[in-house]
Amino acid sequence: MTQEEKRRLRQERRLKVRELQELARGPIDMPFLALVLMLTVIGLIMLFSASFPSALNEHGDALYFVRSQAIFAAAGVAAMLAMSKINYQRLRGFATLALIGSIILLVLVILPGPNAYGKLFGIERNFCVRWMKLFLVAGPQYQPSELAKLGIIIYFAATISQRKDKMRTFKYGILPYGILLGIYAVLMLAEPHLSGCILLVGIGAVMMVVGGMDWKWVAGGVTAACAGLYAMLFTDLMEIIGYNSSRIRTWRDPFWDAQNASYQMAQSLIAIGSGGLFGVGLGRGRQKFMYLPEEHNDFIFSIVCEELGYVGAGIIMILFALLVIRGYWIAIHARDRFGALLAVGVTTQIGLQVFLNIAVVTGLIPATGISLPFFSYGGTALMIQLFEVGIVLSVSRQMPAMKAG
Repeated sequence: MTQEEKRRLRQERRLKVRELQELARGPIDMPFLALVLMLTVIGLIMLFSASFPSALNEHGDALYFVRSQAIFAAAGVAAMLAMSKINYQRLRGFATLALIGSIILLVLVILPGPNAYGKLFGIERNFCVRWMKLFLVAGPQYQPSELAKLGIIIYFAATISQRKDKMRTFKYGILPYGILLGIYAVLMLAEPHLSGCILLVGIGAVMMVVGGMDWKWVAGGVTAACAGLYAMLFTDLMEIIGYNSSRIRTWRDPFWDAQNASYQMAQSLIAIGSGGLFGVGLGRGRQKFMYLPEEHNDFIFSIVCEELGYVGAGIIMILFALLVIRGYWIAIHARDRFGALLAVGVTTQIGLQVFLNIAVVTGLIPATGISLPFFSYGGTALMIQLFEVGIVLSVSRQMPAMKAG
């Protein structure tokens, strides 16, 4: 392609974007919005119920965690509604910046340095360096991996949408995206953050499949994933690469060392089992009183099961399932490939993250340290999740314009 042809193609794209921006926008998808708001409100209620004992013990204020979360939730809803009014086509211009910026942040969090954790900016918790301050040396803490998810979604959607035919080839459809996912995986494992690595690779892989990747590569990828999963769970591979082998043993037998190495998993299962069919009642759970670690974070679903029972937990799972189904419905009805891929990326992230969290707390897979969307404590993570929901809502607003055209 000559320079003149490239210039003409860029001009045509700009004109197309302007035309799309001038089209009348329809209303946002109310079922999707209602499900998000319901889950956010329920999440705040459950966070308060799960966190007030530790908030009193650590900060002398029962509302310490939920107050902070509520502020971020309000800001996140505002960001969601603002994003829903912006034409998602504008995100194309930020695709490369989002990719490069997220990689830089993942590098910064693991750089060695003189701080108390032996890092330049990274902050350690539970022997993992996954956090840093928003302004590097000041501000609220957040995980750069949350922005990395958004970076992958925007970049993959923007580039895959332009490679409809090339996605079936190895050179243009597999190699560049495989290299990018490999870079993200290495940086995430250096923290270490196994669950985040699985989530990022899963999001990218699904978007590649939806984008038109040849099914023979899909079959090869699934085979390789199954082989890798077998090696991690049933061989000494994880111990060789430095992963905590006690987590694998705990997965096999949650009560093998219930007073020490497998304490958290044992307490999680006790909480779930104590709830029975209808639960002990909202706010009346016992495991949150300094028995179950991370009760307001990664293991908040265990408190949900204890207090609301299998029925209440099942209803929440149904709400998440409806949200995922509606997200994919919006993707199917999107006006173009870019919008469809954005909706697929965000929906896959939510669905996969919910599955991994619930699978961990119920003992289906080894503990990996992953939060439950809209429920787990973490203000910046909640804000980013709601902003991503705003992207899906922006895609949904273009559907009436597509039908009219």
